[in-house]
Parts: sequence; structure tokens; C-alpha cells
Amino acid sequence: MGPRDLCGGAGTGKQYVYVYPAKKSLVTVMAKVKAICRRSTNLPLEDLLRQLNRMLRGWTAYFKYGCSNATFSYLRAYLWKEIVRWQERKHRRVPWKVLRRRYGIWPAAGGRELFDPARVSAKRYYYRGTRIPTPWPSTA
Repeated sequence: MGPRDLCGGAGTGKQYVYVYPAKKSLVTVMAKVKAICRRSTNLPLEDLLRQLNRMLRGWTAYFKYGCSNATFSYLRAYLWKEIVRWQERKHRRVPWKVLRRRYGIWPAAGGRELFDPARVSAKRYYYRGTRIPTPWPSTA
């Protein structure tokens, strides 16, 4: 997991831990998506979706415990753009309208649909009371 922030509710005296996915791990998964999409345009869309879905399900399952909704939405937009670029490279002379009709707005083929990271519900850490150690030294 990435950076951690201690945040408190206003006037409640409670502290919560917010954990965000690290930028390095987001860059890594984006590089994997790009590598899979650039590897070969000779694959059918169904094989490409199978490879991407397997990798994305694991990554989102790992990072869903934290404040990951914005990261998942960003990854969704990047993923969609990469798939559209793959479709345009595969079918060079086919216009976008025809590709959209053939594959749909959200890519699907052979009963398999592209995994949507933004639909994964992130679970924030629950209040843990005094078990959160304070980062400041005590002055007693």
C-alpha cells in the first residue's frame, strides 16, 4: 500500500488511517496494460480481455482496502483508451463508428466483457481507536 495519512474527524478526537495506492504501483499496472495491448494485434479481442481481466482483478482486489476509488476511476479511463487504440491498430481502415457498433462502447467479445476497475467498491479502514500509534513523541 502507498502513503498513509492520519486524519481526524472535526472535534471528535478520533483518528482514522487513510491508505492510498502508491503512484509507483499505478504506473506499474498501467505499463502492464500497455505492454499487453501492444504485444500483438493478431490476438482476438477475447484473448486480450482474458489476459487483462486476470491481471486487473488481482490488482484491484489487493488495493480495494483503502481510499482507492479515484485511482480505480483513473485506471478505468486509461484502460478504455488503450483498448480503443488496440482496436484502431487491429482494424486500420475501419472507422470508429463501425468499431463501436462491432465491439460496443465498453469492449466485449465472445461473452467476455472488459473488467471495470471503477465498479470495485473500495473498503476504507475502520476506526481503530487508540490502537493507532501517534507519530509524535510524547513530552511527558
